[in-house]
Amino acid sequence: MTDNRERTLTREVTATQIPSGDKQTLAAGDKVFIHQVLGGSYTVQTNTGLFRLDGKDADAIGEKVTDNTVKGDTLADGSPDPEAVWAQLRQVFDPEIPVNIVDLGLVYTMDISKADDGGHKVDVAMTLTAPGCGMGPAIAEDAKNKILLVPGVANADVRITWEPPWNQSMISEEGKMKLGLI
Repeated sequence: MTDNRERTLTREVTATQIPSGDKQTLAAGDKVFIHQVLGGSYTVQTNTGLFRLDGKDADAIGEKVTDNTVKGDTLADGSPDPEAVWAQLRQVFDPEIPVNIVDLGLVYTMDISKADDGGHKVDVAMTLTAPGCGMGPAIAEDAKNKILLVPGVANADVRITWEPPWNQSMISEEGKMKLGLI
């Protein structure tokens, strides 16, 4: 990325509003300021607020498009590879913390089940670092969108829970190193 963090959108893009998680269209010609680039997503500020742009839309801000292709195939029974789902979850970040949600200890469970229509569904239960964190909808939407890229996933549900309450002991060793906690 170049040092110039202010950009002009070269085309219309659909972005996720932060913190609500709502989808909104940003128009070609809008000015944006790039705050952060994590997990292939861009956190940008416009005159109407903060938004997250997917890496597939990076060209609209003069950046290199991120390859969203998920490595791996489905398992022999057609179900998604659990490791591929976990890898996708490691590409999800709270826009305020430079550690992915898995290493932060925010993901409590990830289950894959066969749906009645024959497809496979991924259910994730996760939490946030604080009950008052308004980023929940945006983070959950990002996680869902990344999971849906995994071969064999037909549906995904990311649910936020507060039990058990999150604490710093849930952060992985790698996450603690990135945050300077060890």
